[in-house]
Amino acid sequence: MKGGVRRAACVGGLEMRLEINGQGHEIGGAENLTLLDVLRDRLELTGTKLVCDRGECGACTVLLDGDPAYSCLTLAAACEGVAITTIEGVGRDGELHPLQRAFVENDALQCGYCTPGQIMAALALLERSPAPSESEIVHWMSGNLCRCGTYPKIVRAVLAAARAMDGAENGGG
Repeated sequence: MKGGVRRAACVGGLEMRLEINGQGHEIGGAENLTLLDVLRDRLELTGTKLVCDRGECGACTVLLDGDPAYSCLTLAAACEGVAITTIEGVGRDGELHPLQRAFVENDALQCGYCTPGQIMAALALLERSPAPSESEIVHWMSGNLCRCGTYPKIVRAVLAAARAMDGAENGGG
């Protein structure tokens, strides 16, 4: 590490500096290198999943300055100067985020493959709407597919997380 910046292997033309989960990374690569490729192949942040590679399933959802984005369709070079958050950056100090905990407690995962993308999308929703309705959740989460069909449990988990997060902000537990 040089100056707090982790360097990934430089292959190809561009040099870019990315902030991922609060840590700086210098990445070299081709202009068409996707953020998903950087995360999984260069930085070994494998929580973000590669499924469709076409922006149809949402498994690769990350947050770019708090906004959900499909990392399989996002060019890494376009992310310079943007705060990138992956599923690895959600929990703090070894503790699950209330949303992650709610997914576990409400059995909102089965195979778990879509779960990181679902959590990232739901996190963006809760930042915008701390007390969403069921219909808001369904609409917001419509870009994230679950082949196991746990949609009702995902909605319950997001509602539970909203309550837990509201309780934590208001001095509850």
